[in-house]
Amino acid sequence: MEEDCCATQLIYGDGEFNSSGLDRFVKEVKLAECGLSYAVVAIMGPQSSGKSTLLNHLFHTKFREMDAYSGRSQTTKGIWIAKCVGIEPCTIAMDLEGTDGRERGEDDTTFEKQSALFALAVSDIVLINMWCHDIGREQAANKPLLKTVFQVMMRLFSPRKTTLLFVIRDKTKTPFEYLEPVLREDIQKIWDGVPKPQAHKSTPFSDFFSVEVVALSSYEEKEEKFKEEVAQLRQRFFHSISPGGLSGDRRGVVPATGFSFSARQIWKVIKENKDLDLPAHKVMVATVRCEEIANQKFNQLVYDEDWLALEEAVQTGPVQGFGKRLSSILGTYLSEYDMEAIYFDEGVGNSKRQLLESKALDFVYPAYTTMMGHLRSKALEDFKVRLEQSLNKGGEFASSVRTSTQSSMLEFDKGCADAAIQKADWDASRVREKLKRDIDAHASSVRSAKLSELNINYEKQLSASLTGAVEALLETGGKDTWTSTRKLLNHETEVAVSEFSATVAGFELDKDTSTKMMQNLRDYARNVVEKKAREEAANIMIHMKDRFSTVFNYDSDSMPRVWTEKEDIRSITKGARSASLKLLSVMAAIRLEEKPDNIEKLLFSSLMDGTVTVSSSQDRRIAASTYPLASSTWEGVSSKDTLITPVQCKSLWRQFKAETEYSVTQAISAQEAYKQSNNWWPPLWAIVAMFVLGFNELIILIKNPLYLMVLFVAFLISTALWVQMDIAREFQHGILSGILSIASRFLPIVMDLLRKLAEKAQDNPAPEAPRRPVSVAHQSHRNETPLPNTISNSIPESSVSSNISSSDGGIEYSSPPLRQRRPTNVQEVEPS
Repeated sequence: MEEDCCATQLIYGDGEFNSSGLDRFVKEVKLAECGLSYAVVAIMGPQSSGKSTLLNHLFHTKFREMDAYSGRSQTTKGIWIAKCVGIEPCTIAMDLEGTDGRERGEDDTTFEKQSALFALAVSDIVLINMWCHDIGREQAANKPLLKTVFQVMMRLFSPRKTTLLFVIRDKTKTPFEYLEPVLREDIQKIWDGVPKPQAHKSTPFSDFFSVEVVALSSYEEKEEKFKEEVAQLRQRFFHSISPGGLSGDRRGVVPATGFSFSARQIWKVIKENKDLDLPAHKVMVATVRCEEIANQKFNQLVYDEDWLALEEAVQTGPVQGFGKRLSSILGTYLSEYDMEAIYFDEGVGNSKRQLLESKALDFVYPAYTTMMGHLRSKALEDFKVRLEQSLNKGGEFASSVRTSTQSSMLEFDKGCADAAIQKADWDASRVREKLKRDIDAHASSVRSAKLSELNINYEKQLSASLTGAVEALLETGGKDTWTSTRKLLNHETEVAVSEFSATVAGFELDKDTSTKMMQNLRDYARNVVEKKAREEAANIMIHMKDRFSTVFNYDSDSMPRVWTEKEDIRSITKGARSASLKLLSVMAAIRLEEKPDNIEKLLFSSLMDGTVTVSSSQDRRIAASTYPLASSTWEGVSSKDTLITPVQCKSLWRQFKAETEYSVTQAISAQEAYKQSNNWWPPLWAIVAMFVLGFNELIILIKNPLYLMVLFVAFLISTALWVQMDIAREFQHGILSGILSIASRFLPIVMDLLRKLAEKAQDNPAPEAPRRPVSVAHQSHRNETPLPNTISNSIPESSVSSNISSSDGGIEYSSPPLRQRRPTNVQEVEPS
């Protein structure tokens, strides 16, 4: 069964509200059962514009339509409502009396205002029916009506988000894409120009309304096309209150049970409101005409050649006389407005002039801000150049900054005065403040860079003056090493701090900053010394072995030792180890404060003597320990100043003894070899035994001279062979190697001797074959035993150290290479 269309007149033509008719309508359509699921759609527009026809085709209602054959006259009087057929959810259509009708007359438009305001207050969707050729017009497009309704509505009602659907009737060849922006712009202008109460001063248009635009073909000329387009539009009203629908974002919906009461109260408020009275006719004319003149002058300003040239010039840089030129352009158009608007209402003319002036100033303001930006940039660049030039000439930093700042700010102020525009109260203080901040930031950046450069230079100076000297002092490892280091550190630091303080005086730093920077310089100098000390402590084993090698292998005159039987190897070894242990005690801790410690005494008593003699307080502290070096701290030395802990000293000493044992062993072997090479006579008991056992042979030799002669000849030959073969030297390298060497050379040497004897017997001596030269190494070998460092030069470093060495605690294994260093004149240090 086709759904019935129920309709009734809600408001009569004289403004009376039909309460009983509304109650019957609500009961017939069962509106009270809908809750919040219903929508109200109203239509407004000029009289005889086809509003009722559109509603009937759109919602299948039966509003009375105008009979075109009986003349164009008022058809709908007052406000009618009807239920839309076939639309979900329940939708109520509201047909308003047409505006601008001749029946009510020119001055009686109060009902038009009231009905329009009522529709906006009650409806979720308002269709504004207008002819396509009326777009751009003032009255025909209902602009004054909407302006007044907007103004009053904000004062009477809270925002409820009404959707304004503009229906463009009888669309022409003008593309729809061009019509829609014009309508939206007009609506926004109306909203912007409406005086708003304090509560809605900053409320955007979108809080009150949503705007939609559609265009329909002519009903009379293209009826089928019109119906087809209306059918498409009808689809948009299905589920219109759902999210994404035409009225999906509506707010403040009145429940269906309270619709009747709400409508009556809204109409009552509208009827009693006096602001809906129309203004006088001449005021309306003045308003429209003055606004047209103002818009015309503004449009002329936009395309003025002088303005365009000035705008283009200011984009590239500052323009001399900018303010005067722009003030002249603006004054010209304001004067022309005054001449044309002089015959209209004075109050309206002045208000429109103020709007024109404000609009024109807003339009040219971007050019002014660009000009101010150029002035600020130029002043900042000039400051940078002036400051750099002043500093290059040797000027003090603080005074150079002050002078350059004053010059740049004065130049900027002159530029602002030249760019000022008459009748514009634009304040350049913000730009000036930004320029001052930029200048201060640049000055601060330059100051930081200069101070950083100075700080780096003085740090380099300190590093250069301390590093080498501290390294030399620490390598010496004497009794006054740390005392000399402290004096060196204090002297170099004070010199650098004094020079730095004099240099930064021109920066006029505050006392705290200056003190902090000088303290940082002192801390850096101390860190240089501490860093160098830690580097040397990390290589302490190498330094100890170098010190041992120097003292052990060279005498007090820096001459290499010859390990004869006169050398006391035990005493020399103890002295060399004592010197190395002294170096270890020096490098065990950083002593940049004059605080006494017992590190050296504890190390010597523990590692050299094997006993410990310490104070009674220390006795109590280490009584629980089985070994005095079984600790990770030194007494009276902080952990940050500790370079080598007692436990590490013990471990290093054991390793040191193991790695230097090879040198001691080689010295002992060299001394024994020297003794053997210089003692070829057999023992006395062997001589006596030879005499006793060979007594008979001796008597035979004495009795028979021939034997004695043969023995003498044999002695001569043996002596010659001994000398020729250098048997003593050959046996210094060992018995087995000596025998092998003699066996390989025996026959050639005997043949050489026989040849010489034969040549002498014939009195024709042949030139003597050159003897194999004895190398310097061999010659030196006859007089002394090779030194350990000589041996280590001919043996790979990996095999220099002894494989097994004895120590106090037993047998230790060690094989790190010995590091050789050129001998230096280092005095033997005795344990204190």
